[in-house]
Amino acid sequence: MQEKWDIPLHVPMAVMYHESKFRRKAKPPRRYILGVIPGKRRSSAYGYSQALDSTWEAYITQTKNYGAKRTSFDDSIDFVGWYMTKSTNLARIPKTDPYNQYLAYHEGWTGYRKQSYNNKPWLLRVASEVVTTAENYEQQLRGCNASLERRLRR
Repeated sequence: MQEKWDIPLHVPMAVMYHESKFRRKAKPPRRYILGVIPGKRRSSAYGYSQALDSTWEAYITQTKNYGAKRTSFDDSIDFVGWYMTKSTNLARIPKTDPYNQYLAYHEGWTGYRKQSYNNKPWLLRVASEVVTTAENYEQQLRGCNASLERRLRR
């Protein structure tokens, strides 16, 4: 994903963590009728990436990754890389900017351009948490890479 989309791994990893907590079959909560009868889910989001049906289909069509599954970590991280690349191209969001990449991911490109996130203080808070998570992952990945390099030199 890093090489294919030229995105540092810690950014999409942080987004996936905040979207699904890395649960492969994650789904949004249901609405309840009269407070007790389970109704429809709030959206079609599913899997590690919490990709909507329509966005996942666009990803499959555009990348020709016809066997991709939202329950596959590899496919999901590739999807997030694809989405962030499109966010960079459509909304000029740097690939290294976890805050705005997350807002565009959550709100969609139209919502991001309309700044719909400004009406959602909770979402701005989560976007800040994504930044912290991305920073933590970046540090951890640097440590892993350094450790691997030391082992390879032996």
